[in-house]
Amino acid sequence: MSLHLEKLKSFSGRKGPLLLIIMDGIGIGKADDSNAVYKANTPNLDQLFKSDLFTKLKAHGTAVGLPSDDDMGNSEVGHNAMGAGRVFDQGARLVNAALTTGRIFQSEAWDNIVRRSRKGGTVHFIGLLSDGNVHSHIEQLFTMIDKCAELDFSKVRIHALLDGRDVGERTAIDYIKPTEEKLKTISGEKGLDYAIASGGGRMKVTMDRYNSDWNIVRRGWEAHVLGKGRKFPSATDAVKTFYEEDPKATDQYLPAFVIADASGTPIGTIQDGDAVIFFNFRGDRAIEISRTFSEKEFNEFDRGPLPDIFYAGMMEYDGDAHIPPHFLVEPPAIDCVISEYLCAEKVKTFAVSETQKFGHVTYFWNGNRSGYIDESLEKYVEIPSDRIEFDRAPQMKAREITDAVIGLLKDGRYRFGRLNFPNGDMVGHTGMMNAAIVAVQTADQCVGELLEVIKETGGIAVITADHGNADEMFTIDKKGAKSVKTAHSLNPVPFIIYDPLYHGEYRMADLQEKGLSNIAATLLNLLGYEKPEEYDPSLIEIVPVGKS
Repeated sequence: MSLHLEKLKSFSGRKGPLLLIIMDGIGIGKADDSNAVYKANTPNLDQLFKSDLFTKLKAHGTAVGLPSDDDMGNSEVGHNAMGAGRVFDQGARLVNAALTTGRIFQSEAWDNIVRRSRKGGTVHFIGLLSDGNVHSHIEQLFTMIDKCAELDFSKVRIHALLDGRDVGERTAIDYIKPTEEKLKTISGEKGLDYAIASGGGRMKVTMDRYNSDWNIVRRGWEAHVLGKGRKFPSATDAVKTFYEEDPKATDQYLPAFVIADASGTPIGTIQDGDAVIFFNFRGDRAIEISRTFSEKEFNEFDRGPLPDIFYAGMMEYDGDAHIPPHFLVEPPAIDCVISEYLCAEKVKTFAVSETQKFGHVTYFWNGNRSGYIDESLEKYVEIPSDRIEFDRAPQMKAREITDAVIGLLKDGRYRFGRLNFPNGDMVGHTGMMNAAIVAVQTADQCVGELLEVIKETGGIAVITADHGNADEMFTIDKKGAKSVKTAHSLNPVPFIIYDPLYHGEYRMADLQEKGLSNIAATLLNLLGYEKPEEYDPSLIEIVPVGKS
């Protein structure tokens, strides 16, 4: 397929750069006290929302390739859709299809797992134990456990990472109890040995991303593999104890735990001859633990001798680096992303964020591929994130991101740039309203500064988000009980074009469905190019000369 772009006949873009500002986790929610975006002082966004070049985009469910419109969007699928210009079946949908058809159990990786079990090895499942459907889904795990029981795998161990982020903040037992009951029933009815072996909160154990804090992975390795950690007779006991010791504790930040027998011996260490499945389907928080299990030369921390195990991811989490080497479900083949088209046209671009979202504006944006498409034309800037709970510093690195982007805009060499402010999402996930308000206000202030530079340089800015989060910080049930909400929202996200030189050359298109996948075509139009045939429609339509 040709990557050549045709130029628009009546609009060639502006003399200055086009900047895409992604305000991660800042959606459009209810105008009430549950909404940190509404409660925040946001003079810049308030003004932008009054623009004639404003609309709302769907950023969840089928609009981003997920199974149903009950599924919240996330940063991975959101940036995939923005960068690819159309919707691809994504994680949960791909895995569900592979499980429904049984294709997942016909792979070479599954055959290796079967062989390991037949030779007496334990089969271990590590992953996020919830139905959040962002990184994993408990029903997918249960389907695989049922298959293990059907095939008479003699010993299965679950290493349960606790959520509290994509689901309620203290709901771990809602998932642990049915898992324990299921494993107990299988063990009793079939004479097998199935149990939970270890676990911990996702932000403390195993699920680090973007090399932010390898100590998180180390804690997971020690608990899952070595059986090092605080010992409990069951996962339920572990969580209840943590709750009792700290009434404010939330699941995502619970420490590592290890399940031990009456003599204090861990019941599920990972040993030579075993097989390990990491059952998360989303890639960003799966790459580091996958590297730890699969790399012979490994220097991030002292893991000790690497056991002779077979390790498989639910999916291939990095298609360029082939991490992990073995996986159960083929990832979506995302091709012809906007960066490929721009590089083919020799357009110079940049991407900036801090560590927490750097991979979103590079790896996910580029269709789940690491590295540059053309290093001679692209500049990627990663600003190291703080290694603290984000409600303690809700400004995060927005100031540093803004300064870096201003420098690149004024440089004059770059025609298109993109950035991600993580504040609304990462602070929204903490459930702390006051911190989330500061996070949103910080993003608003930085947007205002960037728009001033866009005006100075004669460019255009596009302001949007990849999904909601800070726009819904708590919910109230039918009885009036208030529950802190740390998960993404199902709300639409804003889309605004800020064009100080605008004289009616284009207008918002009257599209029946508007989603994140419409952004790529819009960006190309604003740069003066026709959209590729395979891309979803642009959010704007060019006005013929003389009719503006």
